[in-house]
Amino acid sequence: MLMELLIASHNPGKVDEFKYLLKDLDIDVYSLLDYPDLPEIEETGTSFEANARLKAEGISRLTQKMVLADDSGLMVDALNGQPGVYSARYAGPEKSDAANNAKLLAELAGKPKEERTAHFVTCLVVASPHKESLVVEGQVSGYILEEALGEGGFGYDPLFYYPPLDKSFGQLSASEKNQVSHRSRALQALVPQLKAWLVE
Repeated sequence: MLMELLIASHNPGKVDEFKYLLKDLDIDVYSLLDYPDLPEIEETGTSFEANARLKAEGISRLTQKMVLADDSGLMVDALNGQPGVYSARYAGPEKSDAANNAKLLAELAGKPKEERTAHFVTCLVVASPHKESLVVEGQVSGYILEEALGEGGFGYDPLFYYPPLDKSFGQLSASEKNQVSHRSRALQALVPQLKAWLVE
């Protein structure tokens, strides 16, 4: 029987990334876009894992389905790890990418390249009724540019420069990003563990 996995996200870009990265598993992937009547889960945690658990375990209880939730964010060393868990609403509750990017550039104004180091972090939690949740994390390091480069990706991608490819995440093709992103690294760690977890 084909298993179903519900991605706890309304973000089409994020859902597409997950579908691509999970394509080799025999799993039907859905998202919250397919469940418009579910209530919003408040992300009140102070860590990526706490927020991912809130979403995965809360939605799994409501739907009685296997749910994959992630909480991801940008951690800038010079800002003591900010915006961190507040990455999506860094500039306010309306979750505007443009406003968030503008605020980040303002916070780092005048800082030299060596003081602009940053890390994208993803924590993934898979929850299923009557099972202990599965938790993995992925991270990728780079630094924050002084201006946006590229039209691709979403969020802080155009400001996040990735030295091994000499490009911002906004300049990467979808396939390039899916090979190196924090989310792909977390999923690469998840997939072998998920196979074992499913048969526990």
